[in-house]
Amino acid sequence: MTLLLSPPQNQFEKGIYYFTFGWRLIFQHKLFVFILFPLLINIGLIVGLLWLFIINIDDWLNSLVSFMPSWLDWITVVLVPLAILSLIIVFYFTFTTLANFIAAPFNGLLAEKVELQLTGELVLNTSLTDILKDIPRMLKREWQKMMYALPRVLFLFILGFIPLLGQTVIPLLFFVFSCWMLAIQYCDYPFDNHKISFIRMQKALSQYKTMNFTFGTLVSIATLIPVINLVIMPVAVCGATAMWVKEYRSFFLNSHLGEFDDRKTTKKNVKYNG
Repeated sequence: MTLLLSPPQNQFEKGIYYFTFGWRLIFQHKLFVFILFPLLINIGLIVGLLWLFIINIDDWLNSLVSFMPSWLDWITVVLVPLAILSLIIVFYFTFTTLANFIAAPFNGLLAEKVELQLTGELVLNTSLTDILKDIPRMLKREWQKMMYALPRVLFLFILGFIPLLGQTVIPLLFFVFSCWMLAIQYCDYPFDNHKISFIRMQKALSQYKTMNFTFGTLVSIATLIPVINLVIMPVAVCGATAMWVKEYRSFFLNSHLGEFDDRKTTKKNVKYNG
């Protein structure tokens, strides 16, 4: 069993702690098989989508700049790099959505094995047949997350066509939203393994906004770094599962009945696993 040390008390530092702990966990030999499939999926999608991005970037960039009125031609030299940044962020969001949708069953299994490694307790005593039967439910959960994100992404995308605003403020808002979505995305796997609803999970994460946003920001930045982005998916799953074990597990699991606790609590009520 891997020793999960007590994290810092500061939420910002906690976000950093769980991100770095995810890197420690991927080197656990017992987890290697479960890390391999998300890793291969990640590499395949990065190569394919990067090729698509390179061959189309000129056309996409011309389309974005064409919305600029002629009287703003003098600041094109500034707006073109921002337009490129906008394309990268949109493309990045598309990549993360596809990657996590395809890898959902493997990420859920990885989260289960990480929790076993950290707690010594099986999440569910299931056979391979049970896991296969559970795949439609996992994909439905990914669809829920997609439907949560899609209206917000479309709203930001439409605002992106407004001159100046679309090339300055919107890329920043896209980045902020993607950081929060990545926290939701990866923290959801251990929650979903325990059949905790998407809405309850979302409310639980909002109790620790700074911690989760910091975690999501680090994952988001790592996704943009070559080579590191190849392994960031299993790292994020491992880190998010460690966060679940230390920050949320004791609240949601009733130690006497083995069931989930639906009580509404504040941060003061949350008890941590020692």
